Amino acid sequence: MSNEDLLAQLEQHIRERYEIAEDDDDFDVDVHLFDYGFIDSIGATALIAHIEKTYSIQVTNQDLMLYSMNTVSEIADFISKKTAR
Repeated sequence: MSNEDLLAQLEQHIRERYEIAEDDDDFDVDVHLFDYGFIDSIGATALIAHIEKTYSIQVTNQDLMLYSMNTVSEIADFISKKTAR
C-alpha cells in the first residue's frame, strides 16, 4: 500500500470515527490530533486498536515512546515502518 493510500485511509477513518466534518478547516493530515482536541485518551486507545486490527501490527509501549504519533502523517509513517519489517 502506498503512503498516499495509507494517509487517505487513515484520514477517512479518523474523520468518520471521531465525527470530524469534511469542511473542518482545522483538520488535515498534519494537525496535532490531541492538541486540537480531535482525539482524547479514550479515542487514542480505540485508534491503536483499529491500527492493530486493520494493519495486523502490534503497537507496543516502546513504540509509543519511540515514535511520534500525533498526526495522521506520523501515524501513517509509523504503520509503514512496522509493516515493512
